[in-house]
Amino acid sequence: MTQVSLEYSGGNARRNMWGRKDEEYMADFLLVSKRALTPKQYEIFKFHFLLGANNVLCCARLKIDKGTFFHQVYRIEELLGRVFRELRPFALFPLDEYFKGSKPDDAVENRIRKVVQMERTHQPLSNLVPLKKAA
Repeated sequence: MTQVSLEYSGGNARRNMWGRKDEEYMADFLLVSKRALTPKQYEIFKFHFLLGANNVLCCARLKIDKGTFFHQVYRIEELLGRVFRELRPFALFPLDEYFKGSKPDDAVENRIRKVVQMERTHQPLSNLVPLKKAA
């Protein structure tokens, strides 16, 4: 078991809560994955991602070919990535927002503030190469 962490709950009550964030995250991760995937996809997810079996063992155990296995793995990664990111009220990704307990409104504001406009350092290609000589 991991350490117990103290969280500030905010609001009018201004109470603190105790919790085991690592175990809560693992439980959320598994339950969301099981709900989002089909039984066949969850079987691949369980063997490959949770138990750590390589593609050879998974293909032998699940009786599928290598191409089908990797196509399913890519679909699972895409689907779960989207589900973890869009989960409401608190997404499972990014991890710092999950473990720090920030509000969804704060997270959007922080991401907007972190965007930095980069200036253009190169000239357009038409300025570098004369078009009449290139043709």
